[in-house]
Amino acid sequence: MLKVLIPTIMLFPMIWFSSPKWLWPTTTAQSLLIALISLTWLKWPSEIGWSTSNAYLATDPLSTPLLVLTCWLLPLMILASQNHICPEPINRQRLYISLLASLQTFLIMAFGATEIIMFYIMFEATLIPTLIIITRWGNQTERLNAGTYFLFYTLTGSLPLLIALLLLQQSTGTLSMLILQYSQPLTLDSWGHNIWWAGCLVAFLVKMPLYGVHLWLPKAHVEAPVAGSMILAAVLLKLGGYGMMRMMIMLDPLSKELAYPFIILALWGILMTGSICLRQTDMKSLIAYSSVSHMGLVAGGILIQTPWGFTGAIILMIAHGLVSSALFCLANTTYERTHSRTMMLARGLQMIFPLTAIWWLMANLANLALPPLPNLMGEIMVITALFSWSPWTIMITGLGTLITAAYSLYLFLMTQRGPAPNHIKGLSPFHTREHLLMTLHLIPVILLVMKPELIWGWCY
Repeated sequence: MLKVLIPTIMLFPMIWFSSPKWLWPTTTAQSLLIALISLTWLKWPSEIGWSTSNAYLATDPLSTPLLVLTCWLLPLMILASQNHICPEPINRQRLYISLLASLQTFLIMAFGATEIIMFYIMFEATLIPTLIIITRWGNQTERLNAGTYFLFYTLTGSLPLLIALLLLQQSTGTLSMLILQYSQPLTLDSWGHNIWWAGCLVAFLVKMPLYGVHLWLPKAHVEAPVAGSMILAAVLLKLGGYGMMRMMIMLDPLSKELAYPFIILALWGILMTGSICLRQTDMKSLIAYSSVSHMGLVAGGILIQTPWGFTGAIILMIAHGLVSSALFCLANTTYERTHSRTMMLARGLQMIFPLTAIWWLMANLANLALPPLPNLMGEIMVITALFSWSPWTIMITGLGTLITAAYSLYLFLMTQRGPAPNHIKGLSPFHTREHLLMTLHLIPVILLVMKPELIWGWCY
């Protein structure tokens, strides 16, 4: 764990003391080196469930893929932000990269924590850099409104979780994940226990986000700069899923009955947000709502608590993280040239940027779960698990898959096909940096087809 955490912390002196000319190359190189070192976690040495460096930081097959995804995204965020942050004063550039590095530090400590209270503190700490990135570097004036939504939704959901964790500490005497899995099952039989059960999950459901408490997400995504959108879609939403997986183990007797309304909301959300996507005119807003739709499937897979549901959920989280981040990068490259996120104003881009149209096609096909990509594997596992839980769910999940295909192709056709209007014929060409960025997003998705057991979680 420390082989990645210490170089990440050492990014900060390098960001603040390197010369202005070398700031971007050196931070990109070091963060890419950290990402490559983190790949060693995927080689699983231990026979037991956990691989620990000390009592407080450890990795297991559930947290490892999320940790690697976190490390992989930092160099990509730095690459994506270079164009629109470079004109700013040098101290603001340093602050921006420092915020991205601090996000990575908090996320490594959140996914690597063995104490649930430490996970909670790091879960909350990620709020601060994200909030500053959205409210300081967002594009439109609505960014303060989006920041307020983000702050209050997250904090309102997190307070019941803190109280629930303190009650758990009082009744079991420990909050260590290593010990809790072997402790006596809790006897949960009163009305107060039902509220405690809800308190344990609400914060994670807001973060995922579950349909109904999702309104902060499209606002935050649309107003955030590209790095903010990437980290939100790729990793911060996964904190919710990861936290739910960790907590569900302890909530067992009650989950059978109490999970019903949440599963129904998650499944209904797949249809509702998919339908909203079909009516969007804003590229970033469409990709944001598609994230809510995919996370609904993940929430359903986790809440029914079967090995297939858990495995499908984690595969879908990793695959969605890479693909939605790639889509936000593509939307940003279009925005930097046309200065508009409206799809109608970016028609016919395939005529001018044929290679970029291939990236758009690949990202959209991955988003609609084209075989044999891991997105399909995750979706099929969750849909199968839900079907075995209740055959009626196949109607909603099947229709949801159909709508996903419809809005993904709609996004591609609206931005790439059709006659090119006169106002976009003089756009500047795409840079090698942007093609490299897309390659680094989509190559891992394709490579995971060869060895999906890396992201199976506990089930191998």
